[in-house]
Amino acid sequence: MITREEREELWERFQLSRDRIREIKNEDALSTAIPAEIREPLKNYVNETADYLDFCFFVIDKLGDGTFLNEKTNIADWDDISLNEWKEINSGLYRPLAGDEYENSFLDPEKAQELGTFGPVLSFIYAEIMSMPGYIFDGKLFNIVTLLELYLEVYGSLCMDEAPLIGELESIVRYFVRDYADILVREHIEESFVPSDNTALQILENEDFRNEDYLYKYGEYISETEIKLAGFMKGLGAEELSSMAAIFTKGFRRGFETMRVPFEGKNAVEIRYHIGQEPMVREVIGQFREMGLEPIVSRCAGSRVNRRGIIKRGYETTPPSRQFEYDHRMDEALFLDNGFIERKLAALRAALEAVSEALPGYAGPAVIETFGEQTFLPKAKDAALHLDEEQRELSTRLASRAGQQQEEYLPGENYSFSIIAWPLPDIGEDFEAIFRDTISINTLSNEEYLPLQQKLIDAMDPADHILVEGKDGNRTRMKVKMRKLEHPEKETQFENCVADVNIPLGEVFTSPVLEGTEGTLHVSRVYLKGCLFLDLEIHFRDGVVTGYSCANYEDEEEGRRYIEENILYHHPTLPIGEFAIGTNVPAYRMARKYDILGRLPILIVEKTGPHFAVGDTCYSHAEDTAVYNPDGKEIISRENSFSLLRDTDPGKAYFNCHTDITIPYEEIGRIAAVYPDGSETDLLRDGRFVLAGTDELNKGEEI
Repeated sequence: MITREEREELWERFQLSRDRIREIKNEDALSTAIPAEIREPLKNYVNETADYLDFCFFVIDKLGDGTFLNEKTNIADWDDISLNEWKEINSGLYRPLAGDEYENSFLDPEKAQELGTFGPVLSFIYAEIMSMPGYIFDGKLFNIVTLLELYLEVYGSLCMDEAPLIGELESIVRYFVRDYADILVREHIEESFVPSDNTALQILENEDFRNEDYLYKYGEYISETEIKLAGFMKGLGAEELSSMAAIFTKGFRRGFETMRVPFEGKNAVEIRYHIGQEPMVREVIGQFREMGLEPIVSRCAGSRVNRRGIIKRGYETTPPSRQFEYDHRMDEALFLDNGFIERKLAALRAALEAVSEALPGYAGPAVIETFGEQTFLPKAKDAALHLDEEQRELSTRLASRAGQQQEEYLPGENYSFSIIAWPLPDIGEDFEAIFRDTISINTLSNEEYLPLQQKLIDAMDPADHILVEGKDGNRTRMKVKMRKLEHPEKETQFENCVADVNIPLGEVFTSPVLEGTEGTLHVSRVYLKGCLFLDLEIHFRDGVVTGYSCANYEDEEEGRRYIEENILYHHPTLPIGEFAIGTNVPAYRMARKYDILGRLPILIVEKTGPHFAVGDTCYSHAEDTAVYNPDGKEIISRENSFSLLRDTDPGKAYFNCHTDITIPYEEIGRIAAVYPDGSETDLLRDGRFVLAGTDELNKGEEI
């Protein structure tokens, strides 16, 4: 927490930076030694960025200096801003990204090529500047000032008498990142694990959701999606909102019982949601408070120092440009080296130590996902920054060591989670009908599904391996090796998963034996963590990835790189962490009814067919904690030959990723349990459950 005197000093630095930036729009001070062919583009870059920052100064003036000088931002101070003014502010803050503007902006790495060798650095700095709206609306004066001073330092280098060297600009960026990494990391950790009365929480607690203007007080991009979603949500009755919230909060609480995690002493829950869902989230907060849990709501990290790829953690909104996020997903290539890793890890440990007294009270994340956005196939750009081979290794090392550090302070076995998904209006004219059907999907009966799923488990527990085969063009043929149960009367290999932490219900899953697991996994079309994959094919031997391809790009190598970045996360290979059979046929029927299978989230899709996850197991970092099914049997398949190294070589035990890849029922020819004597029992055939006693899973319309 900074003092009033420190804030006033920062305010003076802000005013000096603001005044200087306003001056540079009208001067011609770039070094005369800069080559003529890039001199004019550089002038255009300076004018474009200075104009954008000048608009940010206009917004700061509108919000008032109290937003930045007071210890806490008070959004009630903004009540005299009209809806039209809010829309003007939001439009101006995201103008460089919205619509076709991005391709004409120096934010686009291809456009930035006009700046010659300076392009990557200057485009990176502009991308960091696009974090400014969040800093402004959260009153983060330090972040604003340091970003402005970085900009001015780089501009000053471009105005030196001698021609600036690209190495000089890169050095400025590296020193900036290292100088402020400790503050940025600590800020991020505090916001993620410690409750605070920030801008978002004030909106959730105090705003009148009947008025659209509350949406703009986040400072995030507000599109028609958020406006329509908020309009739909405010039309729901109090009883319905309470019921929807209860599905989620009760599942979260039930997770502690299912996973046998002590709930005593828990006092905080992290809530992630989509802007526009506030009426429901307010109910969620109220129900959690009845359990003794205070809400943690935080903005997704802005600086690349705290980001990994396109992954986000916090409340979200529709991105003004998903291509922008994809293009800048590896901007750390400018500063990722051994020095940065050690600096960030030291900062992370210090940050975790600073909040160590609060961490035992952290109950876990409660995640409200959304689905229905238009599928996105990013354009691969050579001009974008990319990690080289050494940096890819450094990136995976950083993720691994950061995961180990967090596990020291916040062991995975000490908290739980819950996750649920609701549609966005983007899904089309059937949005309201799909929303109602999703309510039905999310409230299916645990008691009805438990015995049906148990029959599948009983058939698979004695198997030597499970065979999964595709049909009608699906090239899947996987042999999934099972363990031998030494005490089948009290042990099982599969978790009987109904609706608690993972909503909706509908799967049985295990961590397979890697040695002996082999074959080909193929899916014609799948949407994974924001990325569309076409004709995805992955090959396995002894349970690890040996090859992969997709049809997203004409250039096969580009397709491989796409998979490496967005499924393997730069690891040279990954093991199969999970094999599961989804049993939620109603969810599948809903997807087919509205033709939205490709737009459902993994959370639901994984329940609509068999799926394989590459990466860590579902029991990552909690392998030593006994887990039991409702029938009392202990689930013994909690680890594999990688996680077994957690005590002797922890750097090789975990991969800090887990990506589910589902084969839809319609592409499944057969799933069979194959026993040690060679006999077989079919579980599914031609996409239908055929095991005796499981026909109820096919109930209703034909698959």
